[in-house]
Amino acid sequence: MTALYEATDPELCAAPVEAREAPAPEPERAPGRVGVVLVSHSRDVAASTAALARALTGTPSPAPVAGAGGLPDGSVGTSAELVRAAVTGVDEGAGVVVLCDMGSAVLTVKALLTDGSLSPADVRIADAPFVEGAVTAVVTASAGGDLATVLAATDDARTYRKL
Repeated sequence: MTALYEATDPELCAAPVEAREAPAPEPERAPGRVGVVLVSHSRDVAASTAALARALTGTPSPAPVAGAGGLPDGSVGTSAELVRAAVTGVDEGAGVVVLCDMGSAVLTVKALLTDGSLSPADVRIADAPFVEGAVTAVVTASAGGDLATVLAATDDARTYRKL
């Protein structure tokens, strides 16, 4: 600790006054982890795949992952409303990777990106198989991978051989 001396009072000149440092400015909040959204035509498929991916991370605090499956009433289909809510729910500021189960799910996400409902700079569609891509994305994001790393990992999932 540095001692300061009060120069205006001769009796206090020999007595140290504790140095008081100005409070440090708050550091900028670093973005959190990449979020993952699973868009499926089925609520159950999206939820089950998200649960599997979380379980396979090996950590008690996996990256945020949400399913956007089915229609709001629980029937089969895809819902722009559910996709928007899922993206918002997992967004920690580091970007969001979206995996889709098939064609019209991709079209729904692309429409949201085109109309500005989702920010294209922060939301990316992964070209990967649904389950393998989801697991790879969540595991990589949970390990702290940035958006480019998570997308690269999902690209690798596309080439996994089962024989």
